[in-house]
Amino acid sequence: MGIVIFDGVAYGMLLFLIGVGLSITMGLMNFVNLAHGTFAMVGGYAASVLMNHFGVGFFPSLAAAFVAAALVGAVLEVCFYRRLYRAHPLDQVLLSIGIVFVSVAVFTYFFGPTMQAFQLPPLLDGRVSLLGLQVGRYRLFLIVCGVAVLAALLLVLGKTRYGAMVRAAVDNQRVAGGTGIHVQRLFFLTFSLGCGLAGLGGALSLGMLGLEPSFPLKYLVYFLIVVCVGGAGTITGPFVAALLVGIVDVAGKYYLPQAGAFLIYVVMIIMLLARPNGIIPRKGLA
Repeated sequence: MGIVIFDGVAYGMLLFLIGVGLSITMGLMNFVNLAHGTFAMVGGYAASVLMNHFGVGFFPSLAAAFVAAALVGAVLEVCFYRRLYRAHPLDQVLLSIGIVFVSVAVFTYFFGPTMQAFQLPPLLDGRVSLLGLQVGRYRLFLIVCGVAVLAALLLVLGKTRYGAMVRAAVDNQRVAGGTGIHVQRLFFLTFSLGCGLAGLGGALSLGMLGLEPSFPLKYLVYFLIVVCVGGAGTITGPFVAALLVGIVDVAGKYYLPQAGAFLIYVVMIIMLLARPNGIIPRKGLA
């Protein structure tokens, strides 16, 4: 049971790393971005190419994955996304889902439809004893990364000038603009940050979920569940929801394999009926 919970927490941390950027962009910009998984895929492939073809180490590749996804996100934000910030949600959905299908086709053309090869670095390979349990080092690393990102986001958004501007824009964009905050630039930076976090999560998913061109479609529902159940526009909400989803999913597949992913949807329905605004409703960005 302990191993199941541990693996579920590790899986949840990975979902949090990818989904928290979507929570920020949806909460701040009110933009329905179904292409968020594409940026995770960009980061994953960037890390895979650097490690498999250029011999770059695992940890530098993680940093490169963040930068690559953030840059792609920045370009798409300037070229496409900012034109539809005030558009109807259906237009936003059509744009973002179109980006998903284009990205799937592009990555399939250049890299093929197969899973990307990945070899754990020696430092993260094998198992280590933790509270009497033999746990995977890589999964422990995922948990550490998730907690570190949570702490960093709470610190940046809660204690810095940038965070104060984000919270102001979340509460009221028009008033924030009237006080001298460059809302469009804030959107650009925040969107790029969210994409970079997705890229980092995509690179980390190489050792757990695997990576193939269908990645953005395959896990889209999971990212949306994390954000909707947790509460769009918050940080702690998706963190709690990701842990819940990860533990329920892993435990369900272990104890009730015949149910498949059905339990996730049951939990989602129950949580949304009980907390329609999310586990932690937005009160600013926290």
